[in-house]
Amino acid sequence: MKNIAIFASGEGTNAQNIINYFKSNAAAINVVLVVSNNANAKVLNRAMLLGLRTIIVDREMFYNSNKTIDELKFANIDLIVLAGFLWRIPEHLIDSFPNKIINIHPALLPKFGGKGMYGINVHKAVIEAKEKESGISIHFVNSEYDEGKLISQHKCEISPSDTPEILAQKVHELEIEYFPKAIFNLLIQC
Repeated sequence: MKNIAIFASGEGTNAQNIINYFKSNAAAINVVLVVSNNANAKVLNRAMLLGLRTIIVDREMFYNSNKTIDELKFANIDLIVLAGFLWRIPEHLIDSFPNKIINIHPALLPKFGGKGMYGINVHKAVIEAKEKESGISIHFVNSEYDEGKLISQHKCEISPSDTPEILAQKVHELEIEYFPKAIFNLLIQC
C-alpha cells in the first residue's frame, strides 16, 4: 500500500481529482491526508466529505518544528503532492522526504516559474509574452520555487484570441488528465 499526502491552499479541484482517480483506479494507492496552510480553504471541506484526515499548519508549525514531519511519518506517507500549495517547502521537510515531494506548475518551466508565479499570474505573463504554447510541468520539489527536476510536461496551444482565463481552463484540463497519471507512475516505480 502506498500513501499520499496532498498539500493545498485553495479550492482543491486538483486534490479532489487525484483522490477520485486513486479511489477508482489503484487499490494499492490511497490519498490518506490533506494538509493546508489556509483554515478556510475549500480543499479541507472536499477532503472531509471524502472521509480524509486533514491538518491545518501555521507558519510556526511548518517552518520551525518537526510537527508536520511527525504527522506525515505517522501516516506512513510515501509521496507528498503539492496541488496549489502556496508556501515554499522548508529544507527540513525536503530532507525528510528526499525525492518524495512533487509539484505541478501551470506553465512550461523553466519559463514563468518562481515566487509569485501561480494561478492567473502565470497565465497573464504567458499571454503578455505572446507565447504560442503553454502547459503544465510536473516536477520534484527542491529548496527553490519551481526549480526541481522535471518529471513530465504536457502542452497546449495558445490561440491569438485566448485570454488568461481561457488559457487557465486549457491548462487545468491538462492538470486533470496528467497529474494523477504522473503520480501513479512515480509510485509504481518505487
